[in-house]
Amino acid sequence: MVPEGKNHLGPVPPTLTFAHVPEGKTVKNRLHLDVNPTDREQDEEVRRLLDLGARHADVGHGDESWVVLADPEGNEFCVLADRRP
Repeated sequence: MVPEGKNHLGPVPPTLTFAHVPEGKTVKNRLHLDVNPTDREQDEEVRRLLDLGARHADVGHGDESWVVLADPEGNEFCVLADRRP
């Protein structure tokens, strides 16, 4: 099996793998992800993620350029605004 991106010129985006675990979330995330959409606008990416099961998360961040969402298990992550390379 050829690793994804092996023949790709330039930077290779990171690959994340998510595994189901029997325990629910009990403490603050130890890892925070920022999603940086490069092929669509922030609002389009937020809609796509909401359609996939994410939900808005109120973490008291105020009026910022990013949108905080949570996955179905409550793990928060941010969708960044227009930060194209």
